[in-house]
Amino acid sequence: MSDIETQSSASTPNDSAFSSVGTGPIGGATPVKPRRVVIIGAGLSGLTAAYELQEKANAAGVPIELTVLESRSRIGGAIWTERIDGFLCEGGADSFITNKPWALELCKRLGLGDSIIGTDDKHRRSFVLRKGELLPVPDGFVLMAPNRVWPILTSPILSWKGKLRLMLEPFMPRGDANADESLASFVRRRLGVEALERLVQPLVGGIYTADPKELSLKSTMPQFVEMEQKYGSLLRASLFRRRSGNDIEKHSSGARYGLFATLREGMGKLPEALAAALPPGTIRLSAPVRRVMRDRSGQARWCVDLLSGEQILADAVVLSTEAHAAARLLDEQDADLATLLRSIPYASSAIALVGYHRSDIRHPLNGFGVVHPAIENRKTLAISFTSVKLPSRAPKGKVLLRVFVGGATQPELFDLSDEAIERIVLDEVRDLLGAEAPPILYRLARHARAMPQYTIGHADRIGRISERLGTHEGLSLASNALGGVGVPDVVRTAQLAAASAFESLGAAKPGH
Repeated sequence: MSDIETQSSASTPNDSAFSSVGTGPIGGATPVKPRRVVIIGAGLSGLTAAYELQEKANAAGVPIELTVLESRSRIGGAIWTERIDGFLCEGGADSFITNKPWALELCKRLGLGDSIIGTDDKHRRSFVLRKGELLPVPDGFVLMAPNRVWPILTSPILSWKGKLRLMLEPFMPRGDANADESLASFVRRRLGVEALERLVQPLVGGIYTADPKELSLKSTMPQFVEMEQKYGSLLRASLFRRRSGNDIEKHSSGARYGLFATLREGMGKLPEALAAALPPGTIRLSAPVRRVMRDRSGQARWCVDLLSGEQILADAVVLSTEAHAAARLLDEQDADLATLLRSIPYASSAIALVGYHRSDIRHPLNGFGVVHPAIENRKTLAISFTSVKLPSRAPKGKVLLRVFVGGATQPELFDLSDEAIERIVLDEVRDLLGAEAPPILYRLARHARAMPQYTIGHADRIGRISERLGTHEGLSLASNALGGVGVPDVVRTAQLAAASAFESLGAAKPGH
């Protein structure tokens, strides 16, 4: 339901490394054979990496030949958009955060600037479930940084004991800035158990579909560690930012809804635009890869073996897959790197898209959605009121909801049949929102082992992976397991992988 941040940096490739031109026997210039780059995966990261590589090559006047291999029959990976009976359905991410510029800038470079829209400003708040009742998240409580006292004191979500414990937060001592503390430990220490269970866990769970007891705060929300260290208190830091005019979300709760944007025709337009910007024939669908190995013939650095038996030689390879899929491809080449990649756990989740006549839903739907604390023992994680957040997503007089199932805390639910999940989803919508008739639309999007879990020690794991990857010239990794799970983070990680691949081509032997 939201996005999160992290940053990386990479040096700018030296274009002069590509200036090698051979001299023929009569003094004429011999054209350099294009360097070949194979990108495995045509999701957002793979298509972004391909686009960035082509742009760099064009700017430098360097001939390259790109091949994007996708095992599925469509592009986009976890992002897909479909218009059904007037509903605009998103099976994956339906928006992106704009305070991290990479996705926004990419859209503008692709000519999608006029298609960017924000969320509706009428009901910028979210609800949290308490004993079956949908209660608004206290005004100004963003993820886990309260910047208003009175809304918290008057909210029925927390007991008086829970409220008093939260108000003691400014007096809690700082933690160890160097420790890799879990999110649950941090929130219990600063805000108390009740604030964790009733507010923070469901709000953060909507982002990562993760168990807060396992989630690394340093790798997911380092800004809260910085707030604690700089101000000694989350409440004090939030109040300071509000008074200094940096409080962007002055009238919203739960997530930073004013910072979110999407594309008018759906997020699927982004991978479509990326694909359209590539040379014809670049993308090959239904082309699963068996392994990636060093080329032993001496003609190139890498050999990509397809399941069809075809082999493609490449000067550089970008793996834009889940970490566990990249591990399978590298097993024979580097078992240690494959083991490190497999050490990153993943969760599976499903998104049900459900449409109703507005008159068949009793709840006023005067918010952007509801999140469900684990202690409520529901069989769904959250329900997003998609057509409230983005009114153009449903025809007039109708409602579109997105219901989230599974995740790290309820993995057994993902393994149920489509029919069983449908029964759960419709029962939950009827129970929580008062749906009085069957839906007029139902679609299910499954995402198996697609959400990396940034557990304790994640930063160290990524460091070891990067170190090991650095021993393989021409091999890059673009994955949401590296630098953040949000759309902007995926774009940035792909840009860094493309920069690394392009730079490595300068050291490749000309003509090979």
